[in-house]
Amino acid sequence: MNSSETPFWVRKPLAQLTPSEWESLCDGCAKCCLHRFEDEETREIQFTNVCCRYLDQSDCRCSDYPNRSRNVPECVTITLAVLEDPYWLPESCAYRLLAEGKPLPHWHPLVSGDPDSVVQSGNSVGGRVISELEADDLEYHIIDWIS
Repeated sequence: MNSSETPFWVRKPLAQLTPSEWESLCDGCAKCCLHRFEDEETREIQFTNVCCRYLDQSDCRCSDYPNRSRNVPECVTITLAVLEDPYWLPESCAYRLLAEGKPLPHWHPLVSGDPDSVVQSGNSVGGRVISELEADDLEYHIIDWIS
């Protein structure tokens, strides 16, 4: 495989990606849109099945992506600085995987060529979450199906 055939995410370091390449790394699983708990001592993350109110659950995308940080101040924009210690991101997150020097999974749309492969592989939160507007106490919503 010559360099023109090598996918950009293999060929280029994260710091050299164009904005469109950077955005295409998001597989649309929406796991990062879930509320979570962190043990401050162990840094263990526990995810809930409660998503941000702006998550469009039909397509697992933010319904107001350009304004997400203004709408939800705790919404973290994935940057190179964030990826210096991405422990809190889901283990299957493309940004985390690449930052850790790991390959993208076979179901990632950039690898499979199919935008539905995230859903087909069971890696999407679609159909498995509730909005924060519907949730009661978050500790009753802890899940163990996120990786």
